[in-house]
Amino acid sequence: MLLALCCGLAACASYPERTAEAYGAFESGRLEDAARLYADPKTTDSEFLGGAEAGSVALAAGDWDGALKHLHQAAASVKEYEDRALVSPTSAGESLLTWTVNEGMAGYRGEGFERVMVHACLGLAYLGKGLLDDVGVEARLSNKLLESEEALYEKQYAAGGLGHLLSALVYELQGQPDNAYIDYKRMLEKQVGVRFAGRAALRLSRQLNLDDEYDHWKELHGEDVERPDGAASIVVIAGVGAGPYKQEITIPIPTPTGILQWSVPSLVGRPQQIQALELGLGQGERVRTDVIEDVFNVTKQNLDDRIAWLAAKSAVRAFLKRELTQRLHKENPLLGAIAGTVYTLVTEHADLRTWQTLPNTWQAARAFVAPGEHDLQLSAEGGESRFLGRYRFARGETVFIFARTFGGRLAAHVIGGERLDLPIAAASPNPELPAASTGAAPGAPSPLPGPVP
Repeated sequence: MLLALCCGLAACASYPERTAEAYGAFESGRLEDAARLYADPKTTDSEFLGGAEAGSVALAAGDWDGALKHLHQAAASVKEYEDRALVSPTSAGESLLTWTVNEGMAGYRGEGFERVMVHACLGLAYLGKGLLDDVGVEARLSNKLLESEEALYEKQYAAGGLGHLLSALVYELQGQPDNAYIDYKRMLEKQVGVRFAGRAALRLSRQLNLDDEYDHWKELHGEDVERPDGAASIVVIAGVGAGPYKQEITIPIPTPTGILQWSVPSLVGRPQQIQALELGLGQGERVRTDVIEDVFNVTKQNLDDRIAWLAAKSAVRAFLKRELTQRLHKENPLLGAIAGTVYTLVTEHADLRTWQTLPNTWQAARAFVAPGEHDLQLSAEGGESRFLGRYRFARGETVFIFARTFGGRLAAHVIGGERLDLPIAAASPNPELPAASTGAAPGAPSPLPGPVP
């Protein structure tokens, strides 16, 4: 029975091996193929990862409904666990001590930071549909889950930038600058998206007549810029680069009474071709994106905080399996020791499952332009450049550009504004990769609420 189990486990591919075809399709810009492969339960063998991976691919493609469907699947698969974590962070920690023959055999609930990201990505998908109340709900839940992780490990991560940014933007669109100001200040306290949040804090403290605070921000971030009368706002939110993957650290230790094998995962960063994006507004004006969430660093910190628990579980299993080997040896000196040793070597491996289609960083930029007609160009430093089209912006309107890079490729989707043209230049050189798209057809109204002052 032990040898049969060993053969079965040995035939099981690791998560990076099982998802290689799907990730290859994503990396090459074949987003439709990637979403289909990730949505197939056989690819990930995880309801959480199947929804998370397919959802982030749909986001990259500008398929807001598809993203909502898949990401809600991921969130629903861990809802009971999230509810416990929000009530008591220690209950989430206790579940990490669930004992299994092999870590990869347990149901995957996602790393803590991955669950935070699911709700932030849901917020982005709702933003694509112009459903601001839902954006706010997901942004706040994302931040609450992050606070739960911080309470569990008794530390503060330099994270939450995407959630706080989405929350602040929604408050601004809903005419609540005071609440938006609080979120921007939280970003500054955590030192995430400092350039973006610093300029926003400067602008809003001036708008709210908080003279002392305005002077403080001016000292840190310089003078507030002058904006055109009735200025429209263009906000770029971009997932830049390729997220990390897990590899195994395994140490087999021969002893006189059998093999001890200790195995834990480690996080590996991928080479990053693109560092930032630039938004061109015509007449030479350009705005560069700022990092608001360093996905690799936060994911690594979050995994490092779990390593002690994972290592302890691996060590206990190693000793139990050695005891099993000794017992089998006593019952059958020839086959028993062999079966026990093979069982230990095959079953004691790290869990390499992780959400691979997350970006390396989330970045953002904001520009204020005079109402009227503007050409938009988005460029990836070290990668593609896309002409997004000519748009008409109303007074006080806020327009969003959601962008995603993979390899040197760039996909971009404009949400809001009135598209005035469909230029050939916007077509993608890769037929599978979506060209610059818009949330509204030419001449159609914006999917977002009307202009705000």
